[in-house]
Amino acid sequence: MQVLVSPKYQIVIPKEIRTKIGIRKGQRMHISVKGKSIVLLPDKPIQSFRGILKDAKLQDSESQRGYK
Repeated sequence: MQVLVSPKYQIVIPKEIRTKIGIRKGQRMHISVKGKSIVLLPDKPIQSFRGILKDAKLQDSESQRGYK
């Protein structure tokens, strides 16, 4: 898929991609460079990460180092 860079260096993210990723109007994005590629990541509110570690088996840092 190709997009055109405007004279103001803007691009339009195609609807198919916006829908697939769930990008909304006015949403903030993180932009970075990886090699010669531009990476855009949607900014997600902290609430969207709630429960992500629910069933994770976590150890405290002292037990990982062998402390008692």
